[in-house]
Amino acid sequence: MTPANRQIVFINTAHTFTHYSLLILPTAVLAMASPNGAFGSDYAPIVALATGMFVLYGLLSLPQGWLVQRLGRKVLMAMFFLGTGGGLIAAGFATGPISLAVTLAAAGGFAAIYHPIGTTMLVEAAGDTPGRSIGVNGVFGNLGVALAPVVTAFLANAAGWRAAFMVPGALCVLAGLIWMRMPIVRGGVHTSTRPFNAFTNLLPKLLKERLAGNESLLPLVGLCAFLVTLCGALTQFTVGRMIDRNTLKRVFLPVSLVLTPAMAALSFAQGWLVLPLCAAVAASIFGQVTVNETMAARYISPTLRARIYSVRFFVGFLGAAAAAPVVSVLYERTGSVAVVTAVLSAFCIVTLLCALFFPNRPEELAPELWLEQGAVPVAAE
Repeated sequence: MTPANRQIVFINTAHTFTHYSLLILPTAVLAMASPNGAFGSDYAPIVALATGMFVLYGLLSLPQGWLVQRLGRKVLMAMFFLGTGGGLIAAGFATGPISLAVTLAAAGGFAAIYHPIGTTMLVEAAGDTPGRSIGVNGVFGNLGVALAPVVTAFLANAAGWRAAFMVPGALCVLAGLIWMRMPIVRGGVHTSTRPFNAFTNLLPKLLKERLAGNESLLPLVGLCAFLVTLCGALTQFTVGRMIDRNTLKRVFLPVSLVLTPAMAALSFAQGWLVLPLCAAVAASIFGQVTVNETMAARYISPTLRARIYSVRFFVGFLGAAAAAPVVSVLYERTGSVAVVTAVLSAFCIVTLLCALFFPNRPEELAPELWLEQGAVPVAAE
């Protein structure tokens, strides 16, 4: 394996750790909530402890374009591995709500290093066909999303909820120590995106409520969540290949048309029907992720991409930060996930409207047409 390929492996591993770390609590909470536990017996207040994690994950993405010019990619990636892993290990030692919220926030702050830098590097490496590269690398991020509920469920069931944080944290730190010994390879390496945060936070609780009310069936809930998210990963890979042969609107619109009714149906579905509906929602959401990242690649000039991605992830992750408190408040007041999925359905309608009015430009598939259009006004002068 060449040094460049080894570096790509570590960057992709970092992508998996990023999304995995953000989704440990939504499943671990199912084991943490108990009448005599340090965090209480209610689901909603414990889930809300992740708010600081997602806020810093979004807030600290903004300065990454500035930091990489001063510290370099290697240092920042080392900080990502060691800081994110260290935060998760510390969360495993938490003795109450405040210490858990603080340690999770620290992990989220270091995890913010990953996306703004990596996405720019990916687009630069992809050249004229960014869709396939974004789709392939999105699978690594989705692997973290898919593994988080199933591995967390099995660790929590076998060794307690603390192990669910400490084991992946230790592996992340170990990866960072190995990364520090590797020579940096100049050029493009891969990374990608993030999913619809409210849905991925809600998924374990949704499946537990509709499929398995017994606490002993927690591993089954994790396995079902893994299979559902895997559908999203496969779709992201497929959409990535489609984007390189079609304009964005031709892919964006069908994906959005599937998402809205599937999310609405989840408000009422019961039993095993929930699984194919969740799979359809996950597939649509992750497919949109690939579309969103390719938008910037096709419509933003290379000299502005690093700054635009920093701002884009800052705004996007701040929006995602609202997921944990929104899910918490809605569930606390209604005692059901039906209202939460109904609210998400309303947001899906907004996405569908955006897809309907998105431009369908042939220049996306023939970049030379952008240059021709830009040359016309100059010639006319």
